[in-house]
Amino acid sequence: MNVNDLQGLQPLFPSPEVAQAQPAKSDSGAGLSTGSTTDQATLSTAASAAAQASPDSDVRMDKVKQIQQALAAGTYNVPATAVADKMISQMLGKG
Repeated sequence: MNVNDLQGLQPLFPSPEVAQAQPAKSDSGAGLSTGSTTDQATLSTAASAAAQASPDSDVRMDKVKQIQQALAAGTYNVPATAVADKMISQMLGKG
């Protein structure tokens, strides 16, 4: 799945993060790098705020820890139908 081209999402998500996104550069220039690399993620402003939420907020840190562990283990799975339903609900203003 190629997530380097975020410009096509601009009409759906008119945020500065999408507008300023730059494609990742490959070491070899041929698509996949063969060198040892690590994955990186950049949190949006909202995600950073949620990550630093105070203990009395509505963020369920036990649930966050559970999902982080599942992601690290590679066992986290969300059905595609659930993702599609949520996306459609958000687009229709029902979410």
